[in-house]
Amino acid sequence: MTAAPALLQARSLSKSFPGVQALANVSITVASGEVHCLLGQNGAGKSTLIKVLAGAQPPDSGELLWRGELVAFKHPTAALARGIATIYQELDLIGGLSVADNIFLGHEPQSLGFSMRRTIRDEARALLDRLGCADIDAGSIVEMLSAAQQQLVSVARALSYDARLLIMDEPTAVLDRAETETLFRVIRELVAGGVAIVYISHRLDEIREIGSVVTVLKDGRSVAERLPAQSTPTSALVQLMTGRSVEYPFPPRPAPPAVDTRPKVLEVSGLSRSGAFADVSFAVRAGEIVGLAGLVGSGRSELLETIYGAARASAGSVRMGGQTLPGGSTETAVARGMGLAPEERKRQALLLDDSVFHNVSLPSLDRFARAGLIDARRELAAAAEVLGSLDVRPADPERIVRELSGGNQQKVVVARWLLRNCALLMLDEPTRGVDVGARADLYALVRALAADGIGILLVSSEIPEVLGLADRVLVLREGRVIHEAAAAELDEARVLDLIMAGQA
Repeated sequence: MTAAPALLQARSLSKSFPGVQALANVSITVASGEVHCLLGQNGAGKSTLIKVLAGAQPPDSGELLWRGELVAFKHPTAALARGIATIYQELDLIGGLSVADNIFLGHEPQSLGFSMRRTIRDEARALLDRLGCADIDAGSIVEMLSAAQQQLVSVARALSYDARLLIMDEPTAVLDRAETETLFRVIRELVAGGVAIVYISHRLDEIREIGSVVTVLKDGRSVAERLPAQSTPTSALVQLMTGRSVEYPFPPRPAPPAVDTRPKVLEVSGLSRSGAFADVSFAVRAGEIVGLAGLVGSGRSELLETIYGAARASAGSVRMGGQTLPGGSTETAVARGMGLAPEERKRQALLLDDSVFHNVSLPSLDRFARAGLIDARRELAAAAEVLGSLDVRPADPERIVRELSGGNQQKVVVARWLLRNCALLMLDEPTRGVDVGARADLYALVRALAADGIGILLVSSEIPEVLGLADRVLVLREGRVIHEAAAAELDEARVLDLIMAGQA
C-alpha cells in the first residue's frame, strides 16, 4: 500500500518561555486523510506545539514544511490562508454576535465591499446542517447557546475555511455522547475527502475510536511518533506519557459501614429550579462520595450551582451542618463550609492573570488579615504548602495562573478549598482536560479527602469515573433523580440504560 503523502512536517521544533522549555526538538509528520492523535500529560507541550503549527507562536528553532515547501507562519491568518484551521479547547467565539457572524467572522462573503447577509446566513445554515445541528439557529446570539452548541459552532467556523488540516484540541470536552458521535461522523467524512486532522484528547477510548496514528509528547519532547492508534496497547501509551504504569487509576473503595452514623454535611430536600431540575432530595455524609450521573443538559451542573447559592431555587431547601442556607448566597455557603470547583474553571473559577497563590487564598483572606491588612508572607506560605501537597507544577506559587496547564489549573481550584478546610467539596467535571497520569493523582486526592472526613459531591460526564470514585450514585434524567444506588451495585451499561431511556 502506498503511504499517504505528508501534508505537514515539523522538524526539531523548540520553544521556550521564561523558566520553561516548552518544546525541545519535537518532530511530527501529518499525512493527508488521517486522524493524527497527539497525546501527553498536561504540561507535555501539546498546546505549545499546536500554537506553533497554527502560527500563533513562532518556534525558537526548527522548521515547518507544508506540502514539502518550507514555511514560516508569522500569524494564524497565514496558516489559515494555507489551509490550517485550529479549534482551541478554550473557544474564541464572540458572545454578542450571531452564530452566522461567528462562523464567517473575518472572511464574510462580500459584494461591492458589503457583506452579503443572506448568503452568510444560508451558508452558515448549510454548515450547521452538515454537522447535524438542526437545533442551532444561524441567527441566534452565541452567548445564549449551551457550551456544547458553542463547540459545534466553532467546528462549523473551522469548516468554513475549507481547511486541509484541522487541529482539534479536546473537541468533545463539553459534548455528550450523541454530539460526540455527530462530530466523529463529520471527522470521518473529512478524512475520506483527504483532510488531515490533528486530534488532542485525554480520553484514550476516543483515540481508539477515531484515531489513525499517535504521537506522544513528554516533558516537551516527542517520545514516540506515528504509533498505530488501534493496536498500540493502552499500557504502552500510558507508560510513554507518564514514564510510569497507571493500571489501576481508581483507588480501592472502602467497605461501607454496617450502620452509617457519620453526620450529614449536606441535606437537599425537594429542591427545584424552574427549567433546570425538579424535586431533588438527597444527603451527603462526612467522608462520603456521592456521584451525579446524567447527560449534558440533565440538570447536574445547575443543581450544584443552586446548592452553592450561585442561582436561586424555586422550591425546596439546602441544609449544611443542620442549618438551612438562604437561597442565592454563595457567601453564606462558603462560610458554612461549602466549596465548588465549577465546570468551566477558566471562566467561572480562576483569575487567570493573577498569581497562583492569590487564586488559592481568595476565599480565605480573613485568615491572613491583621488590623485590616493582609499578611502576604503568611498568605504565600499557606498557599505554597497546600499547592505542594497537590504537586502543582511548576512549583512556583507566584506564577501567573494562565501559564499553567489545564490539569494544574484544576489543582489550583481544588487547593483553594483545601486551604479553606471545607466540609463539603462539590466537583463539576473535575478531570475535564486532564491527562491520564494527572487523573490518577486527582482520583487518589478525592479519595484521600473523603478519608479525611470531607463530603464530596461529584459530577462527571464519564460514567466509569462516577462509578469508580463514588460510594453512592444518583442518576439524573431531564432534571429529576430517577434512580439511586450504591456504586458497587451499578455498571456502565445499567447507568446508560437509565440516563438514555429512564427505565428505573
